[in-house]
Amino acid sequence: MINRRKFLLDSSSAFALTQLPSNAYANNGIKHYRLVAKAAEHTFYSSAQKSKLSLYNQQSPGPTIHAVKDDILEVEFVNLLDEPTTIHWHGIRNLNAMDGVPDLTQPAVEPGETFTYRFPLKDTGLFWYHAHTQAWKQVTKGLYGPLLVRDVNDETHHRDVLLVLDDWLLDENEQLQLDSLGSLHDWSHGGRHGNFLTVNGHAKPDIAVPSNGQCKLRFLSAANARIMKFELNEKIPMKIIAIDGSPCAPFTVERLTVAPAQRYDILVEDSSQLEELIEVSTSERLTSARFATTKNTQEKYDTNVLHQPWYPLPQTTQAKIIDIHMQGGAMGNLTSAVFEGERKSLRDLAQNDAKLWAFNGEIGGYGLTLADIELGNTVILRVWNDTRWRHAMHLHGQHFWVNSREFGDQNRQILRDTYLMQPSEKVDLVFIADNPGLWLFHCHMLEHHAAGMGGVIHIS
Repeated sequence: MINRRKFLLDSSSAFALTQLPSNAYANNGIKHYRLVAKAAEHTFYSSAQKSKLSLYNQQSPGPTIHAVKDDILEVEFVNLLDEPTTIHWHGIRNLNAMDGVPDLTQPAVEPGETFTYRFPLKDTGLFWYHAHTQAWKQVTKGLYGPLLVRDVNDETHHRDVLLVLDDWLLDENEQLQLDSLGSLHDWSHGGRHGNFLTVNGHAKPDIAVPSNGQCKLRFLSAANARIMKFELNEKIPMKIIAIDGSPCAPFTVERLTVAPAQRYDILVEDSSQLEELIEVSTSERLTSARFATTKNTQEKYDTNVLHQPWYPLPQTTQAKIIDIHMQGGAMGNLTSAVFEGERKSLRDLAQNDAKLWAFNGEIGGYGLTLADIELGNTVILRVWNDTRWRHAMHLHGQHFWVNSREFGDQNRQILRDTYLMQPSEKVDLVFIADNPGLWLFHCHMLEHHAAGMGGVIHIS
């Protein structure tokens, strides 16, 4: 197994060297941002009490980062929290040293310290950034924000409508319920679910859309664990044109399921028909946002250009197969697992280590290497969700092709970075290992990850 401390030092030094030549990025623009993580207060609606959160730049969600494909994004990050933290750039095919996983790709940024993230933006699409140190707690408190990368020739981006979704667990005083953080019930079941839904940081906001013509609704879920489902008023058809940032062959759904960390671009042909966004995952149809029309413009999206994914499904005849057997959680079949070199019963692991999930019989974490892969290999992650729960499985640093069962009876070959697996499902996640480094593969139900559902894929 590679020495991770040595890897951190070597990769950091190598990245520093790439910055030495003054003309290293001569043909690219450099987009500078400054993000400050600190305790903050936020009101979810006009008459609400101020809720105590942790935010970037005192905003919920954090500021939208705008950039153009092939820009260099440079973010000066300042940690004014009372605990260490890092930022992960979710969905970005990133430099490994900039991926933001503490003790794997970088040391955690300590309180009062500053760290500069600097990396090229290779793809257009909707991405996001979020805390990756005790994410089950820090993301819960609000440490996340959207990242939008457009093509330099995109003249219709002003018709995009961003919808950042989250659910919060609030008490009667509209404060976060902090005493329930770390609940083993949540960690062993479906994760931490909230009781209060927001869109763009507010309850039932008015969202501006063009008065007529096409518009693009861009969905991003920052929820810890809740799987949300949405309809538009009168069941206006939702034409999906991009998934997790990557364009796809357009197809239409009446109801959109959005798991934690997933993103969807929805093309609406006539924005004048938009009235409400409705959440329908429970028996109650909840109005999540209302749409308010603005000025009339007539630009159209060229879906014939948009629908090509970033790269085609690779041939798999010579692929390296990595078997990943997921077990654990409540009502599961995991009785014991190896943790830190010692086999323990599930009861012992739960009570003494807060560990409840395993990959291939081992409790996951940054010390669990799932595979060592040579650069350029085609890889199949052959994943079996042998549990009673759904899991939003995310691979850092690359997208994968998956024969997705997320859209009804018809399977679809989709390129994405976060796939929602059903209980007992077996699936192949296929990608070309063209991005070197130590990359995390984990469940984005953040409590599941904290309780052991994660491992590392080393591409050398």
